[in-house]
Amino acid sequence: MRYGIGVGLVIAAALLWSMQGLIFRQIDMAEPWAILFWRSLGMIPVIALFILWQDGRHGLRGLWWVGFAGVIGALGLIFAFGGAIYAIQSTTIANAVFLFSASPFITALLGWAVLGEKVRGRTWVSIGVAAIGIAVMVQGGLDRGALPGNIAALCSAAGFSVFTVTLRRSATAAMPIVLLGGIFSLIAGAGGAWLSLTPLVVPVADLGWSLGMGAGTLAFGMVLYSLGSRVVPAAELTLISLLEVMLAPLLVWLVIGETVSQATLLGGVFVLGAVLLNATGRPSRSKAAALA
Repeated sequence: MRYGIGVGLVIAAALLWSMQGLIFRQIDMAEPWAILFWRSLGMIPVIALFILWQDGRHGLRGLWWVGFAGVIGALGLIFAFGGAIYAIQSTTIANAVFLFSASPFITALLGWAVLGEKVRGRTWVSIGVAAIGIAVMVQGGLDRGALPGNIAALCSAAGFSVFTVTLRRSATAAMPIVLLGGIFSLIAGAGGAWLSLTPLVVPVADLGWSLGMGAGTLAFGMVLYSLGSRVVPAAELTLISLLEVMLAPLLVWLVIGETVSQATLLGGVFVLGAVLLNATGRPSRSKAAALA
C-alpha cells in the first residue's frame, strides 16, 4: 500500500468518526456504561466478519497471537471508547473533541519512546499549527464545571495513542487487536454498569442508535484507520484524525444547533491547515521504501 492511500484511508476514518457526536445527541436515556456495552456489541460482529473476509478462520485465531503488546493496545481501546462516551455525555461535543486533540502529542512521544519512530520536521510543524488551533478553540470552549468529562476526554486521547502505537508495532495483528478491544470494552461496559448499578436495558431507540453507531461509524472507521496504520507513522495517524475535531462540532451545530463559538470556527481552520500541511508532505525515499 502506498503512503498516499494510507493517508486517504485515515482521512475517511476521521470523517466517519466525526458523525458520532451527532449520533450521541440522539440518545436520550442510556447511561455511558450501557452505551459502551451496546456500541461494542454492534462493533464486534462487523470487525469479526471483516477479519473472516480478509484472512479466513486463520485470522480469528490471531486473537490468541496478539501478544502482550496487542493486549495493551486492546486495553487502550477501553479508555479510548469509554472515555469518549463519558466525555461527550458530560459536556459539549466541541469541548470533548478539543481535548481528544491531545492524542497526536501523546502519540508522537510514545512512538518515539516505544518504536523509535523519528517524527518528521513537517509533522512537528503541523502539530504546532494544530496546537494553536486547539488553544484558540479551548480558550472559548472549555467548560470549567465539566472537570470529570474533561479528564475522561484526556484519558480517551491517551488510550487512543496507546492503541495507535500498538498498531504500528503489530501491524499484521491490527484487526485482531481491534476485535479484542471491542470484547474488552463490552466486558468493561457490563462490569461498569453492574458496579454503578446502572441498567443495561435501554429504550429501543437508544439501543438502535448505540448498536448502529458501533456497527457503522465506529467499526468501519476502525477498519480504515487500522489499514492506514500499515504505512502511516504513529504521530501522523493521530494528527490526520484531528479532522474529526473540526467536523464533529460543526455537524452538531448545523444539524441540531448545538452552539459553536467563533473561536471554534477559527481554531478549526488551523486544525484543517495542520492536517493538510502534513498530508501533502511526502516521506523521504528511504522512509517510503521502509513503509512499502
